[in-house]
Amino acid sequence: MRISTTIFLTDETISPTRLARALEQRGFAGLYLPEHTHIPVERTTPYPAGGELPPEYGRTLDPFVALGQAAAVTTALGLGTGITLVAQHDPIDLAKQIATLDHLSGGRFTLGVGFGWNVEEAADHGVDWRTRRELTRDRMALMRALWSARPTAYEGEFGSVRASHAHPKPAQEPRGPVVGPRTLVGGAAGPKLFSHISEYADGWLPIGGRGLTESVPALRSAWAEAGRDPEALEVVPYAVLPSPGKLAHYADLGIEEVVLQLPPAGEADVLRVLDDYAKYV
Repeated sequence: MRISTTIFLTDETISPTRLARALEQRGFAGLYLPEHTHIPVERTTPYPAGGELPPEYGRTLDPFVALGQAAAVTTALGLGTGITLVAQHDPIDLAKQIATLDHLSGGRFTLGVGFGWNVEEAADHGVDWRTRRELTRDRMALMRALWSARPTAYEGEFGSVRASHAHPKPAQEPRGPVVGPRTLVGGAAGPKLFSHISEYADGWLPIGGRGLTESVPALRSAWAEAGRDPEALEVVPYAVLPSPGKLAHYADLGIEEVVLQLPPAGEADVLRVLDDYAKYV
């Protein structure tokens, strides 16, 4: 099982370069970074985990800039977003950022796709909360057109692009309906989410990994109904606090990668946790 990590990197934590080097030296498989452009002070959206919103949410580094730094100081470490709020981006710009990072890193990028939880943050980006999932689906299709080997036009409900010369292309080869980098969709289990995953992704990025005994078979059923290769589906539990029993349970479910949560802390504290997690690598 591959052991990756995630962390809220901020202007007060360990740096991307120091963390990336430490991860690769210790044999970890990857580094995934979350995204929040800003956190409106006046908001009514509750923090999904309950209680007060931790301060690191309003201090996160841009994940693509930070992952670019991580790519430059490593050779094998996987690089991912957990997640990218696709609806909050211009899809043409985002397609270029993703393709460039995958190209420069030699195909090491994983695009984690999410739909968000903070209504006010999304609203400042002009996102209608009710249609954010379909907007994300539409923007993913537009980006796939730009990543295609030949100039390909796209006309969708929310956006369009002319057939265009758009380079670099992602380094990863197309597989089934997926064009572009490895793509994992986050979100709570359900028919709509599993339909999206089966349509345009390589798999699922469930936060915490609870309830997988029931939900993984449901996803596999939706995947098979979509005509996807059963062996190709990936389920990657995300932001996990590990234990030997938990990781053994994931292995029994056929899971091949787990993303462990690191604290949003300074270098000494993060390296201490990394050394503790190293026993799982």
